[in-house]
Amino acid sequence: MVTCMSLRFLHAADLHLDTPFEGISRANRELAERLRDASLAAFDNLVDCALARQVCFVVLAGDIYDGEERGVRAQLRFRRGLERLSEAGIPSFVVHGNHDPVAAGWSAVRGEWPDRVTVFGHTDVGSVDVEVGGEMVATVHGISYATREEPANLALRFRAGAGNGFQVGILHCNAGSNGDHAPYAPCTLDDLLAAGMDYWALGHIHARQTLRRGQPWVVYPGNTQGRSFKPSECGAKGAYLVEFDGREVAGLEFVPLDSVRFEHVVLDVTGIDDLPGLEQRLVEEAATVAGEAGDRAVVVEATLEGTGVVHGDLARAGAVDELLHVLRDQFEGGAGEVWWDRIQDRTRPVLDIETIRSRGDFSGELLALAGELEVDPVRVEQLLASRMPATLVPELSRLGIPNLSDPELVRRASLRALECLSGER
Repeated sequence: MVTCMSLRFLHAADLHLDTPFEGISRANRELAERLRDASLAAFDNLVDCALARQVCFVVLAGDIYDGEERGVRAQLRFRRGLERLSEAGIPSFVVHGNHDPVAAGWSAVRGEWPDRVTVFGHTDVGSVDVEVGGEMVATVHGISYATREEPANLALRFRAGAGNGFQVGILHCNAGSNGDHAPYAPCTLDDLLAAGMDYWALGHIHARQTLRRGQPWVVYPGNTQGRSFKPSECGAKGAYLVEFDGREVAGLEFVPLDSVRFEHVVLDVTGIDDLPGLEQRLVEEAATVAGEAGDRAVVVEATLEGTGVVHGDLARAGAVDELLHVLRDQFEGGAGEVWWDRIQDRTRPVLDIETIRSRGDFSGELLALAGELEVDPVRVEQLLASRMPATLVPELSRLGIPNLSDPELVRRASLRALECLSGER
């Protein structure tokens, strides 16, 4: 049995066990299988961390599962992980969020949970004391979602308990109206402050952030495993190790737990003369992110920006796709720790735009029209409707052609037209 040598606990959230990783390339079968296991491996890492760091308890702030269709292996893996903690004498405290509300989804666990496991209900805020060596050191409060779309301000139901123990509130919520996430269990920072907690263990926001440092601490640890190239999903993912003394936080340490890491690389092509030079720079970028990830697999996408002579090479039909395959082949049969998912070409030709704009010739008029269309997508749609057969629109959609009135597409089309007019191919 683990003995809690110092007062610390592990705060994690948004495990999304058995997440399907929609939209990620399946061109590599080994990668697909590794992605499928990634969220479960991250949870195993969480349990290993709790045992190795000899924490007093573990809090899991919602979205344990990815949806109502809770897979058998996810549920059994979760139960086994909590059982390992229980066998080591480590209590765990669980709330359910919008992805895994109490009233929805099938449960493979209908018997008793392991000892020292508390799964908070959805009707009232529950409170459980934590003892170390016979002395009460903390009180943990929590409440789960009943249904997916929780409109109530659940933070208003929390109140610190009597006594001098460290007060921890576990809540899956949108604190401060974060526009990148659904407004479930919305609350303000003042609502959280009024509850009298010493530490708020929050979940729901996948980008880790500390909303308040000091009495009380208000913390989102982010999710334990990245799932895509969204900014909130990229980079290191894990949990916070919280050290506390009496009623104060003594230290906060981020612990990476992810088994696969997503990284988005932005590369300015200015000064790169040719495709071999671009390939070398991309290889260097991959080596950098792989080095930062340690022994984890890294899935990379790159956005190429800026102006340069290499733009013309990238504009050739199939050039970007072929470059992508070359980069993938470099890691085939090797360590297999880096996978290039895609390359987005947003480079521009080397053109003196301001000079062309001021010339007053056809190219200048083209730029002026493009500038107007970039800020007026309705006009673009009207122009397209007057020149494009109506039967072609659904066909373009079926083929996956992007929205033709997208301002970025209009800008790129105008620059490509100028490139052709200038004689560059």
